[in-house]
Amino acid sequence: MRTYIKKARPLLARSPEETTAFLTKHGDPLSRDHLTWIARRYIARAKLGKSGACHLFRHSMATLMHENGADIRCIQQMLGHADIRTTQIYTQVAIRTLQRVHAATHPAA
Repeated sequence: MRTYIKKARPLLARSPEETTAFLTKHGDPLSRDHLTWIARRYIARAKLGKSGACHLFRHSMATLMHENGADIRCIQQMLGHADIRTTQIYTQVAIRTLQRVHAATHPAA
């Protein structure tokens, strides 16, 4: 990120007053729609068998953070969810992972 801000971004910015962190190759602020278009292209090229775009990355990030020990309240704040119930979908994914690990490794299995 530091390298981008110091080296690449100044080459993209049309004016020093531009405060948007991420810019397109034309120097315009990177919009949510543009980012979604880019992400959708990469997901299609990767042939993941899933559709979506930025939300797929957002969901994956939150799920992996939770599975690696991040507190659900911290994830709630990062995602900007007003209600913890919206964030709880990530705990259900983690529970499925725990069930698989338990089934594969428990001595009584």
